[in-house]
Amino acid sequence: MALFPAFSEVSENKCENSTEELDWLKNKSFQTGDALSIQARFLEKNSEGLNEREASIGRDVSSTDEKAREHGVVPPKKKKKKNEKKRKKKKKYRKRSGGDSSSSGTDSDTIYPSDLKKKEEADRQHPAPLTSRFSWLDDLQSSTKQLFCVDSKPDPANWTYKSLYRGDVARYRRKGTSSLGLDCRKQEINWEDSKKKSKQKGDRGADRYFSTASRHLLRSEPSVSVTPATPDSGEGNNSTPFLPLDDPERNVRGQETSGKVQTTSVNPLGIYDSSTSLWLQGKGKPEEQELVNQTEDNAAHATGKTEEYNRRLREQPSDTQLWIQFIRYQDELSASVFGGSEELPGSESSERRKSSYRAVLEKKLSIADRAVATNPTCIALQLERLRICQELWEPSVLAKEWKKLVFLHPNSSPLWRQYLLFIQSYFSSFTVSKVNSAYGKCLSTLSAVLDGSMVSHPALPGTEEDMLDIFTQQCHFLRQAGHSEKAISLFQAMMDFTFFKPDSVQKLSTKQQVEFFEPFWDSGEARVGEVGARGWKAWMLQQERGGWLPPPAEEEDEEEEEDEEEVKDRSQARWTVWLDVESSREAAHWLPWRPDKTKGQTEEDCEDPDRQVLFDDIGSSLICLSSPKLRLRLLLHFLSFLGLPVGSILSGVSQPSLFLENLSLVTQGNEPQRPLTSCDIPDPGVNSVGHMTTLQGMRKWMGLGKQGERFLTNILSMLHPVLPPHHRASVTLTLVQYEKLKVLRSLHSGNKKRLRSQGKSSKRVVKRLLKEPDNRSSLVLWREYAHLEWLLGNLDEARKVFSTASAMGGVKGLSSVALCELCLLWSQLEVEEGAKEQRQLTDVTTSPAVCVLTKLAEGTSASFSSSQSLSPVSILKARKAYEQALAASLSGLEQSIKNSQGDTKDQEKLPEDKLRLRGLVGCYALFQYLTVSVHAAILVYSLAREKMEQLYHTLTPEKPPGGGEKANLTRSCESSSHLPNHSFVSQLAYECEVLAVQQAALLKYHSSNSVFPLATLRHTLTSALSSWPGCALLWGIYVQVENRYHSAGRARRFFHSVSRDSGGVVPRLFAIVAEQQRKQLVDSAQRSCHYNEALPVLPENGLGNRIQALFETATTTEGGAHCPLLWRMYIHFLVSDGKMDKARAIFYKALQNIPWVKGLYMDAVQLFPEHLQEFIDLMMEKELRLRLPLEELDILLED
Repeated sequence: MALFPAFSEVSENKCENSTEELDWLKNKSFQTGDALSIQARFLEKNSEGLNEREASIGRDVSSTDEKAREHGVVPPKKKKKKNEKKRKKKKKYRKRSGGDSSSSGTDSDTIYPSDLKKKEEADRQHPAPLTSRFSWLDDLQSSTKQLFCVDSKPDPANWTYKSLYRGDVARYRRKGTSSLGLDCRKQEINWEDSKKKSKQKGDRGADRYFSTASRHLLRSEPSVSVTPATPDSGEGNNSTPFLPLDDPERNVRGQETSGKVQTTSVNPLGIYDSSTSLWLQGKGKPEEQELVNQTEDNAAHATGKTEEYNRRLREQPSDTQLWIQFIRYQDELSASVFGGSEELPGSESSERRKSSYRAVLEKKLSIADRAVATNPTCIALQLERLRICQELWEPSVLAKEWKKLVFLHPNSSPLWRQYLLFIQSYFSSFTVSKVNSAYGKCLSTLSAVLDGSMVSHPALPGTEEDMLDIFTQQCHFLRQAGHSEKAISLFQAMMDFTFFKPDSVQKLSTKQQVEFFEPFWDSGEARVGEVGARGWKAWMLQQERGGWLPPPAEEEDEEEEEDEEEVKDRSQARWTVWLDVESSREAAHWLPWRPDKTKGQTEEDCEDPDRQVLFDDIGSSLICLSSPKLRLRLLLHFLSFLGLPVGSILSGVSQPSLFLENLSLVTQGNEPQRPLTSCDIPDPGVNSVGHMTTLQGMRKWMGLGKQGERFLTNILSMLHPVLPPHHRASVTLTLVQYEKLKVLRSLHSGNKKRLRSQGKSSKRVVKRLLKEPDNRSSLVLWREYAHLEWLLGNLDEARKVFSTASAMGGVKGLSSVALCELCLLWSQLEVEEGAKEQRQLTDVTTSPAVCVLTKLAEGTSASFSSSQSLSPVSILKARKAYEQALAASLSGLEQSIKNSQGDTKDQEKLPEDKLRLRGLVGCYALFQYLTVSVHAAILVYSLAREKMEQLYHTLTPEKPPGGGEKANLTRSCESSSHLPNHSFVSQLAYECEVLAVQQAALLKYHSSNSVFPLATLRHTLTSALSSWPGCALLWGIYVQVENRYHSAGRARRFFHSVSRDSGGVVPRLFAIVAEQQRKQLVDSAQRSCHYNEALPVLPENGLGNRIQALFETATTTEGGAHCPLLWRMYIHFLVSDGKMDKARAIFYKALQNIPWVKGLYMDAVQLFPEHLQEFIDLMMEKELRLRLPLEELDILLED
């Protein structure tokens, strides 16, 4: 018999050889039939109820296995998982029968059902042991049967994780915080419940102002306004100690609870609101629900506003301003949707911000595309679209789109300006020659449009004036890049091309005139400003007659300047020598080099080829100017380029932020010795030619130097015969003010010897000009000469000049504008001198200033005498005369403006002389200040300013919403840049600014000499600056006043509001200057507290971070991004604060916006001298003018 019965047949079929088969595998006592019968009975028993089988399965299996083991038979294996688990259990009982071991046969092995039943009854008499098998409670038939089990299998997770699984730990609720068995007086248990803390973390009370909920609340609809409750008629006599306020929500709650008060255990009196009741119950407010409701309200508001925009755009698709408003509204909408993205932790926050920002850009671009498709001829929408694409498209694609747009609209000068700014500030493809050729392409295209050569596009109004502005911008671009020779040559060519044009070419097109001009330029004849220059017209006439006769060689008395040694100290650092030599060569060699034929020089004799200017560099930029005003403006721009003050004549012509690069813009007007007259010559903040140094570098000369002064004299002497008389007077006034400016610079330097020599030379020049017949009766020039004598300390001589000049125009009285301005300056100087000597004015009749102003009103000449006095009647008559003259002047100005508004031709003939009310208003206000009080002077200024500002607003169109530079650009594009009376409006705005500066200076002077409330001065300054945010003089006074007090909050809020509304760069510059001055004050105070200790680094007080944030904000604006002064100030501030790496990073960031500014590279050489070679390579790569290569520097140092 086989040991395995199931394979008995297989074993029979095998080889019968007994030697090959293993005998120990056979059990001859085992019978197959017995095994099958046992299996049948087992299966029959197994088919009974499930509960009985599970209860007795352990005993059956153990007894059956024991019996089978005794017979040597094992039942077949079960591969099911349940049977495997059963075999692994420990067998509890074993059945042993005494006859099994002794007997044999089939009867002894048979198990009857009665035996099993008896066994079960015997087992019931003993208590059931703990089972070793886990089972669910629901699977048990009886709930009290085997509720526990012993798990004999180890759980490796217990020693792997060092703790039990949280699901196996019984949870319970703790009642109270005490514990049994502890002495409450000595022992205590701190029950830490982290879950409760996490729940209470959300209930942190009121949110901070920067939280998501607070920002959603700010962006939501304004709540119902709480207004004072109007008392009834019956309760009118009842006096209450407080102002009753009406709360609609409280009234509604009162009506609801008036009938029945809801009382609870925590609110027994019904006086708590819902949030307090929840707090008493230990519950928090449903913040999530409130936030959801708030978000839904904001979303509904945004959706409603978007629907309103869409509806209006469907009704008015041609409203370009509405399209632009809708595009810019997307920023506000995204801020409300993604407002809380900055609070997300880690990189998720930045990624979400970037994704949301790009999504907003895509949305704005789709709206701009739809707007351009609806209005294909609108340039403002095209510019808005390109501004959006600047952050989405590749640079090459963007450049192609710009060229395409300029090709489609070649007659739009505002579009050309934006294109030139893009080319000029695009660092990767920027070179000086490329930008210069783009300027030439622009001017030649606009000239073709203007003279009719380009038939496809008509000329727009104001194109000629825009061309002159673009030409001036090109000259300043070349100066800032270091190519001053090309800029001077451009102006020289324009002088010849404009003032000395032959009559035979007048009617030709601009292109043909340039072709005729080229032979003259290349002929080698003297040009404007050079010795012996005669002009293009005389050269053409002589060429028609057979050419020039060689003039006799004039022996010049000038002594040639000896070449000074450029390197004075070779022991200095290499970068210091480079800066000194570079700036000195810039100051000496800004004129283009021309071969001197008398000395036999040729073009090959020039040591520096860049000093020679070819006609190809300037020919395409020549333009034709037909208007006499524009010709005068061209000449004044040239004089301003040379450093002459022309602000009083070119009034209303503001300097673009591209030109601002001098710190004098933010430091002017701070002269305690001259509080009333320090604003006489405003500084534009633009460097003159030859002044190319670092930001804080000093001028080499007070003026242009000997060579430059000779060049200026030649220009004026050559142009003098071809100018009209009134233009000649303007140019002469500019020259006299230039001499006075040089005296002022010498005065500020503190060098008495230089002041004495400069005073002599300036007086000589002014006297020579006053001797000319046209200038002998000019009160304007006499006023400037008297002021010059006063500045030099010659007070008696100055008073004689003032008296003589007033005698020349004394009979005209208050009707003479020049006489009013002369007497105003005289009286202001007398007031300043009296304050300097600290004279107490007890009797106004003996005041020199009152005497001058009274004689002016009477129409008699004022002569200064220390013993003269006035009668009170004359003062009263003078006040009445002033009042009548001011009223007549204001009414006449208003009437002339009303008459000119109906006729377009009369708008060009508006009375600009009637606008010069600064003299009359200033004299009247100062007279009232000296004779009555400061409040009377304020009334005079307020009356004049209100009337003039009202007239200004009637002449100018309303600003579109969302002002700033973008709005100004949009308005200029829509109106095609200019109004018919643009010059008159600019002059009116300038007069309003001058009156505001006069009033602020007078109030500041009064507050410094007597007790005066600061609120009045602050109100005057804030109202004036809100109207004229670009006035640097007003900002300077405002900063000086506010920095005297330690409360900076009001000034910061005002700076922020004006900067946000105006969008200009001037308010942002002065906001930064104010914070820097405050930081210097705090730093000096901190140093004074530790006078015995060295402070290498001052403790951070927060002002440094604020200043840096102001710089960052300013450089992101459209005007600030291209302002050289702003970037250079930013880099210097970071270096002074010790942040060298940050400063160098800002330098490279500045290069991305202003790569053409050579002064920026010179600042970098001074601040980061270890990178000199790198900066020089950058300048050479971008084709900036380099006058001292490093190879030449090494040679100079070796010598």
